[in-house]
Amino acid sequence: MKYFFFHLMSWPYLDADFDAKNDSAWIWLSNSNYDPVKGHDLYREYIDTLAYAEELGFDGICVNEHHQNAYGLMPSPNVIAGALTQRTKKIKIAVIGNALPLYNPPLRVAEEFAMLDVMSGGRLITGMVIGGGPEYFSYQIEPTTAREKFREALDLIIKAWTTPGPFEWNSKHYYFRYVNPWPTPLQKPHPPIWIPGVGSAETIEFVAQRRYAYMGVPYFHIDVFRRVFGQFREACAKAGYEAHPEQMGWGVPIYVAETDKQARAEFEPAFRYFIKNLLKGIGLTPPGYTSPKSAAAILQNQKFFLYQQETWADIENGVFAIVGSPETVRQKLARYQKELGVGVVLTGCQTGTLPHHLARKSMELLAREVLPRVR
Repeated sequence: MKYFFFHLMSWPYLDADFDAKNDSAWIWLSNSNYDPVKGHDLYREYIDTLAYAEELGFDGICVNEHHQNAYGLMPSPNVIAGALTQRTKKIKIAVIGNALPLYNPPLRVAEEFAMLDVMSGGRLITGMVIGGGPEYFSYQIEPTTAREKFREALDLIIKAWTTPGPFEWNSKHYYFRYVNPWPTPLQKPHPPIWIPGVGSAETIEFVAQRRYAYMGVPYFHIDVFRRVFGQFREACAKAGYEAHPEQMGWGVPIYVAETDKQARAEFEPAFRYFIKNLLKGIGLTPPGYTSPKSAAAILQNQKFFLYQQETWADIENGVFAIVGSPETVRQKLARYQKELGVGVVLTGCQTGTLPHHLARKSMELLAREVLPRVR
């Protein structure tokens, strides 16, 4: 089992009545709500927390990309990853990921990921994503060609990493007379590739066929993960091999405190802020972003998404988060990671308005009292 510490770098300073007065924390939420002075302190503290994960013995740290929102303050996760290459020495650094259709040219991703792999001494895990629906509004990207562009860009990046240049590239959406990136990755033939998903059959089959790793996006009911990882194993079997546990990652918030009661008291207010404020608008998608079949499935499965959960019992019963004493968290984590068959757990120990000192306390308890018993 591998355990990665995932940080969204959320904005914790929205007004108390934000939920009542605003319809989204994405796209059109005015950036007048952002304070760069507070932002300076947040980046320092968030990067310190990520680097602290190495000291505690986590296997990896994760950052990701989002634009024009209060949910996650990393429009360029590669910048954060660059800082982390210099703050850490051994821990894996996963950028999950770069939204390929948003990059023109996508060779920029090949270059920057290669830089990060070399700078880190070969510790990079590369996440390749299509990008969330809101990003297509923020960057005014044509959604109907997103999946085509994603696959073409990914093929181009892999060839740029594995084939000596210069060579010519000519596909439907991209043409380059000279493909010859400097530098190239340290890991050969290229860094590991992780692709996150929310359960679409197209993504599951694509990842299985390519023998990449599928990372289940958090905030869904445990039943969704049971179904998705079952589908992924079936897709791998159809591709002629047995899925390896490290090809499957489960994203789930975890919070540990001295007792169950204390854990809930410390975590729930911060988590409620995250649910009611920061998730508001995350599902905005332009027409053509998904296939009609996937769009219908998304509508049918809305009741299984975190934003729809009203009570703490709903959250616990659906395993939208694992919260409690070390013993409680040990039992739940051991049960569900075995039940799902995953080899990677991606956990966010800092969510919403959770103070830095409590996030680090939870990380310490998780690393000291839980992980050695469930690895």
